[in-house]
Amino acid sequence: MTDHTAAIAGVYEHPTRNAPDKSTAQLHGDVAAGALEDAGLTTADVDGYFTAGRPGRVMSMVDYLGLEGLSYVDSTDLGGTSYVSHVGHAAAAVAAGKCEVALVTMAGRPRSRSGDGGPPSGPQADFEETYGIGTVNMYALAARRHMHEYGTTAEQLAEVRVAAAEHAQYNEDAMFQEPVTVEDVVESRLVSDPLHLLDCCVVSDGGGGVVVVSPAVADDLDRDCVSVLGHGEAVKHHDAGDIDLTHTGAVESGPRAFEAAGVTHDDIDYASVYDSFTITVVETLEDLGFCEKGAGGEFVEGGTLQAPDGELPFNTDGGGLCNNHPANRGGMPKIIETVRQLRGEANDPVQVPDCEIGLTHGTGGSLGTRMASTTLVLGGDR
Repeated sequence: MTDHTAAIAGVYEHPTRNAPDKSTAQLHGDVAAGALEDAGLTTADVDGYFTAGRPGRVMSMVDYLGLEGLSYVDSTDLGGTSYVSHVGHAAAAVAAGKCEVALVTMAGRPRSRSGDGGPPSGPQADFEETYGIGTVNMYALAARRHMHEYGTTAEQLAEVRVAAAEHAQYNEDAMFQEPVTVEDVVESRLVSDPLHLLDCCVVSDGGGGVVVVSPAVADDLDRDCVSVLGHGEAVKHHDAGDIDLTHTGAVESGPRAFEAAGVTHDDIDYASVYDSFTITVVETLEDLGFCEKGAGGEFVEGGTLQAPDGELPFNTDGGGLCNNHPANRGGMPKIIETVRQLRGEANDPVQVPDCEIGLTHGTGGSLGTRMASTTLVLGGDR
């Protein structure tokens, strides 16, 4: 993917974090309308649609949203990074002439306990879930191994939460808006050793939408559009038990996105990095190449991640740790906040000056078993 083959014209993050009075379909409708309004378009303009979730969700939502004349649909499901992948897939579809206006929506209600879960478990279920495997303990295993291999400390992991909380205080929609200290994090209760409560993301209802358009459509819109410069994906699995818990699929998706975009790490002004847990961020930053492997704990110390003046400002909306992790899939808000930064529309105290190139990275699945990584490089206005 190269510059100007596709652009993001509209984004919308649902303001709710608890939606007991709405269905999941209604949330999809809200975010679709919000993203299209932001772009200055309507459902009549949409000829490509992307969503993930339960089997059949894409067909049901096409019907529910009243989308007609679609020439392209995509229901790729890579867990939390699905929607980051959808933006890359939409850009590729636009570049190939398959569609001109691609709508991406995600929504869910895990906080309302509506029973709106994800797709059924895969073939591993009888061999893993029977024995109590869970999301938190898989990430805890990765954190403990990283500590063992590289000397990473709980205090260093806590720096990730501190930065996210520092930013969240300026976001009126964030679930947790109070700043915290390193001590607050390491003194919060253990959830799964070595991860503490404040090392873990929120659980929220809600959703978000993105509109990806062709250059011709972008040029006709009265809206700043953000170019999709590069996209990379990778799937990492447990390699028949020979798994390395200290790295993620970002070791492959990152270089692919950087190469496609023709940029280097020094060009990145802002990063939205999936933060299901603090260890996710530390490992991802290493694997994306912002520091040497094993140096992630040291890298995040000293305000590196804090906007507006840190070396690598990240998750200026508060991220999944403090702001929003809708439907337990936090990739969508990462796209939206990167677009806000590039448009100069982030909250004033955390707006990165002269923000021209942004990175969005999503993670799906578990660091301890099998997972997917997607990296997007986005840039400037068209």
